[in-house]
Amino acid sequence: MSGIDKIASPSTAELFKQKESGIEDNSAGGFADKLKNALEDVNEVQQKGDEAMADLATGQVKDLHQAAIAIGKAEMHMKLMLEIRNKALNAYKELSRTQM
Repeated sequence: MSGIDKIASPSTAELFKQKESGIEDNSAGGFADKLKNALEDVNEVQQKGDEAMADLATGQVKDLHQAAIAIGKAEMHMKLMLEIRNKALNAYKELSRTQM
């Protein structure tokens, strides 16, 4: 399970309780920390995929099936990261258009 899968959003009721009590939940880390962890996980998977491709290119691959899985995982993680980036950029553009 990657870091992106671990990100859970709090419910609206939890956010209101935190706002009313004036307590911020620093134990779970902020959005920036979660994003950083997710990007580190994507980087780690990418490095494993690169190693698998290098092993394939040099003929040092021990298990072709595991190498194919590592490359596929790296591709899927990269696609997911790019989609998240695109959604964030679209949201930013939408907010900048609506502000006066």
